Amino acid sequence: MIKKADKNRKRVARHFRQRNKISGSAVRPRLSVFRSAKHIYAQVIDDVKGVTLASASTMDPEVKAKLSGKNKTEEAMLVGETVGNRAKAKKINEVVFDRGGFLYTGRVAALADGARKAGLKF
Repeated sequence: MIKKADKNRKRVARHFRQRNKISGSAVRPRLSVFRSAKHIYAQVIDDVKGVTLASASTMDPEVKAKLSGKNKTEEAMLVGETVGNRAKAKKINEVVFDRGGFLYTGRVAALADGARKAGLKF
């Protein structure tokens, strides 16, 4: 019997390990990233209050209008810029980056670069 490792289970385990060390506050909230096969989502979260302060994804109507002709990495960059601009509008300048157990490469890194381009520091 062949047993194949469940990649999502491993990712969730990495995320739990990471979340033991990372927490967002009102002063420095957490920028959380989730990447699915088709879409990418980002939220700026205050963990003390349990409130989402800003969010963006490839499902947003504002972002979706700009996605035609772009590949997934370019879409992630656009989502990062959007969430960064929305956070800056709420006077959030610094965040803690939570990659959600995903490797910091490709779309996750592009989202982070987009948020930095919008003016967020982490």
